[in-house]
Amino acid sequence: MNSDYEIRDISLAAEGRKKINWVSEHMPILNTLKNQFLKERPFQNKRIAISVHLEAKTAYLALVMRSGGAEVAVTGSNPYSTKDEVTAALAEEGVKVYAQYGVSDNKFRYYLNRVLDIKPHLIIDDGAELVSIVSTERKELQRNVLGAAEETTSGVIRLQALEREGQLAFPVIRVNDAYMKYLFDNRYGTGQSVWDAIMRTTNLNIAGKTVVVIGYGWCGKGIASRGQGLGAEIIITEINPIRAIEARMDGFRVMKLEEAVPYADIFITATGNKDVLAKKHMEKMKDKAILSNAGHFDVEISKRDLEDLAVEKKSEVRKNIDEYILKDGRRIYLLAQGTLVNISAGDGHPVEIMDLSFALQALSIKHINDHYKELENKLYKVPEEIDQQVARLMLEASGVGIDELTPDQKRYLQEWKI
Repeated sequence: MNSDYEIRDISLAAEGRKKINWVSEHMPILNTLKNQFLKERPFQNKRIAISVHLEAKTAYLALVMRSGGAEVAVTGSNPYSTKDEVTAALAEEGVKVYAQYGVSDNKFRYYLNRVLDIKPHLIIDDGAELVSIVSTERKELQRNVLGAAEETTSGVIRLQALEREGQLAFPVIRVNDAYMKYLFDNRYGTGQSVWDAIMRTTNLNIAGKTVVVIGYGWCGKGIASRGQGLGAEIIITEINPIRAIEARMDGFRVMKLEEAVPYADIFITATGNKDVLAKKHMEKMKDKAILSNAGHFDVEISKRDLEDLAVEKKSEVRKNIDEYILKDGRRIYLLAQGTLVNISAGDGHPVEIMDLSFALQALSIKHINDHYKELENKLYKVPEEIDQQVARLMLEASGVGIDELTPDQKRYLQEWKI
């Protein structure tokens, strides 16, 4: 066995290389950073560990970070989102990669630890998997780690808990909370990719169906907006009164989940919390209701309750669809085993959207590398200048120019006198 990689099949590399080449042609911001990193080599003699959904766009991020001089090791942040052809291509490129599609939880944890065996200086995380292990289980690695950057809402929630408990062992930048992340990745990326996956998986018409979107954060907003554009009737359920009002004023029906359940043809969870869809809801669902999850972890739909209610389970009645038959004959369909539907049953966010998010990751890691001596062991926002830089790079790549204030206008906005 090659100690530099543990993957399913190296012969898949040619197919994976085509996918990486495709995304690289449509990620102009990362291409700009790659050229910059090749000249400046900001990560020379540094080791970077990456745990993000391991598909073509993540693979290209790993290659961009390596172009800055780093030794890179990568694994997935969910075994059901790993693309085996992409891991093969990375291995052939000489990147340390430890991941396979569909492995057990124990094997998944083993791969996370294999990546950490390089004793990283910097960490790019999705779901706080690596940071949690280093902060609590493998504390001997803390002396090497300069800092980390976190990709997703669920990861930030876990990191906030670590920080409250005094267990966050190094600075972490909350990439998820950057304007250029949640306004575009969470809204437009999740909004499109969730529906891409549902439509590809079911091959059903969306127009005319009733869809319950559970949670109206930025991901929920995107899912609801795109569903409405496809002709679905959207019902929003929320626990936050402000978001509920926002959903109502955006033109959606808002009601309690238990009241909404009997109407729904499709459920989409987007909360980051566990057991959002549970037994009391499943008992009221209509025949052929479709359950899907857009949250990072596969805890939002209670599979335990679904299995308890079912008298029969038919796995893979269609690819990525499990059918649960209840005592009264009703059928409930679970997509992608309740895991993150947009990447377990699809290709994840559009390439151009991940160009934004991964540019934030790359620049945040560079910021930590350049300024770690000034940072404390706590969570940090993405520096505003990085947010602005990514936005300007996107506009430049799109051939779009914007106006600037005159010196007199700048002075006017800084004075209290009119």
